[in-house]
Amino acid sequence: MSGFEQLFPGRLPRLIMFDLDGTLVDSVPDLAAAVDKTLTQLGRAPAGIERVRDWIGNGVRVLVRRALANGMDHSAVDEAATEEALAIFMEVYGDNHSLTRVYPGVRETLKWLQKQGVEMALITNKPERFVAPLLDDMKLGRFFRWIVGGDTLPQQKPDPAALFFVMKMAGVPGSQSLFVGDSRNDVLAAKAAGVACVALSYGYNHGRPIAEESPALVIDDLRKLIPGCLEAGAGITLPDVPHPSFRESIVVVTRKLWMKVIKALARWRWRA
Repeated sequence: MSGFEQLFPGRLPRLIMFDLDGTLVDSVPDLAAAVDKTLTQLGRAPAGIERVRDWIGNGVRVLVRRALANGMDHSAVDEAATEEALAIFMEVYGDNHSLTRVYPGVRETLKWLQKQGVEMALITNKPERFVAPLLDDMKLGRFFRWIVGGDTLPQQKPDPAALFFVMKMAGVPGSQSLFVGDSRNDVLAAKAAGVACVALSYGYNHGRPIAEESPALVIDDLRKLIPGCLEAGAGITLPDVPHPSFRESIVVVTRKLWMKVIKALARWRWRA
């Protein structure tokens, strides 16, 4: 039985919100390279890809602080050191996504959902300035109507504010929405928003099995959401359908837009 058949019997969710890093794309190689360049410029030893993999998931600022601390506990790192390292990281990471890869089954699943008329949004803790170029490079941007970056709103996941915001924009309640992610922050945000959460087992969850966070469903391939896909022993083959250009087809939620709606958000913010 597919994920949709288990979670939404007889129908599809009207809105699916996705995390990015560790869910749709494996960005660890590029992030680790940027972290190591940052540490090297500061006269420190590089961390390496496996350590960086465990540090990802709470936004760039926390990632940099963990790199400076060489561990998950970054409470002893001072703000001056953080700001210096963060400035270097933001410069060296830039728009370089040459090592980032889309996970198997992601494009096929997004195409299928688009063909079914399911609305899709992207909610990530990655800084806003990096999101659109990455989606452009990976050829994923055309699938998402709403995009919220990690510094777009005052809050980041696990706060559910971005989920509430997108559901309000889409006019879809939590009971007809789904969040797909790979980390504890994703599961907590979905639960706080009253939204079912599907978690990918291959992502970044600080080295812990995502099943420990008790999402509604854990899968190891995004195509397992789709009825009859993997059971038939083949992937989904869909024709490319013409769509508006990336820049025309999405609504990127920017800081300026957020400031216009923050008061409204306070009025309608739902409680789980």
